[in-house]
Amino acid sequence: MEKRIAKALLDIGAVFFRPDEPFTWASGIKSPVYCDNRLILSSPEARDLVEKAIADTIARDYKDCEMLMGTSTAGIPHAAIAAHHLGLPMGYVRSGAKDHGRQNQIEGRMAPGTKVVVVEDLISTGGSVIEVVRVLKEAGAEVLGIVSIFTYGMQKGLNALTAEGVRNVSLTCFDVIAEVAAETGYIKAEDVQRLKKFRDNPSDESWIQR
Repeated sequence: MEKRIAKALLDIGAVFFRPDEPFTWASGIKSPVYCDNRLILSSPEARDLVEKAIADTIARDYKDCEMLMGTSTAGIPHAAIAAHHLGLPMGYVRSGAKDHGRQNQIEGRMAPGTKVVVVEDLISTGGSVIEVVRVLKEAGAEVLGIVSIFTYGMQKGLNALTAEGVRNVSLTCFDVIAEVAAETGYIKAEDVQRLKKFRDNPSDESWIQR
């Protein structure tokens, strides 16, 4: 399944590699990969594969789940579609409380003690999804864990999730996508180690061929 998801994301350009012409993140870090999982929504075949995989993962790994919570904004549609497959309620967590109306940060009716799984599209350092977990816990939710479509597997992100005591199950990961990209001729086989070097230490630009 990891390889099927990886190939689907590559096929629709949701995740694609440019090791010889790296992208620049907002932080200034040079990256050989660009991720836009929102493109899944406009590709029915990939969308069906991904949403069923999310639902299947929750049914398998979080059997006690009572509600899905999407991260704002990218996780919201995936949480909604997966919740529909599972017949579960869903809601989402804003990046901050609204400044009007009821000033909600959590949208959807969630009783204290509800067993929740967070749905996220992409995890790099883990900061944003951990903030969502904290908001839900403060509201009384029992957060069982996270399901993400794609994770970089960066050590900083893994350490942050471990420190928070939250489990993440990802449909696919950076290493698998890099390997599938090489197998399908999307990148050169020798690029895989360069990409993994970036994953191990994003601030070290020695993987870039100048």
